[in-house]
Amino acid sequence: MKPDTLRRLLTPALLPMLLLLAWHVGVRLTGTRLIPLPQDVALMLYDFAFGGIFDDAFSQTLHLHLWKSVTRVYGGFLAAALVAIPLGLLVGRIKLIRELVDPTLQLLRPVPVTAWLPLSMIFFGIGPNAAIFLVFLGAFYPIVFNTIFGVRSVDERLFEAAAMLGCKGSSLFRQVVLPAALPAILNGLRLGHGFAWILIVVGEMTGVQEGLGAVIMDGRMLSRTELVIAGMVVIGVAGFATDRLLVKLNNRLLKWSPQHNV
Repeated sequence: MKPDTLRRLLTPALLPMLLLLAWHVGVRLTGTRLIPLPQDVALMLYDFAFGGIFDDAFSQTLHLHLWKSVTRVYGGFLAAALVAIPLGLLVGRIKLIRELVDPTLQLLRPVPVTAWLPLSMIFFGIGPNAAIFLVFLGAFYPIVFNTIFGVRSVDERLFEAAAMLGCKGSSLFRQVVLPAALPAILNGLRLGHGFAWILIVVGEMTGVQEGLGAVIMDGRMLSRTELVIAGMVVIGVAGFATDRLLVKLNNRLLKWSPQHNV
């Protein structure tokens, strides 16, 4: 293996390894029983995925909980993208719509998504729909505001050139506004995707029985810290892996713009 390749592989792993070492040493020195050792969490993760160690209600259920969480994360995220991108394009480009909609968006944006938890349970009842709604809210604002920013940042000379070529109406959006705002839109999608994974734990506090957030809540109720941390690790890995896919999509769509490659 070439030295440069080895360095690229080892460098990102260095900090996690140091954190694991600090975690292990900290637990050993303090003698606390409230926080498990890294190897205890590793055993929990193995049992969560494959079973055969603890043989409890969580053994060999990782695939089930991960799938439930993935469907809720991407149900809310895709719904947010389908609403936020067209709305952001309209708000960013059309003054009347901006004057009508933007003040309400600015008023609602500071409200924490967690504050919507009781209302989501009233609107959608106890179950997955409330979780999807909370994920939707968390992903919506980064996408819509980045889309608005992208549209508002488009050089006016592009509109003048398009008008000279007879491009107007819906063609203007497709051929000028959308391509020019695409870097900001993709950045908003990536931010919204991150918030979607963050909020799945809050969303699955609404009484659902399956999902990674539900596992974390069960671990808290049962005082099984190793289960809580195992759920956190799975969410982190799943979010990281899917974020890498978004980065690859971003780089592919913006290959004409080298400064946007991540």
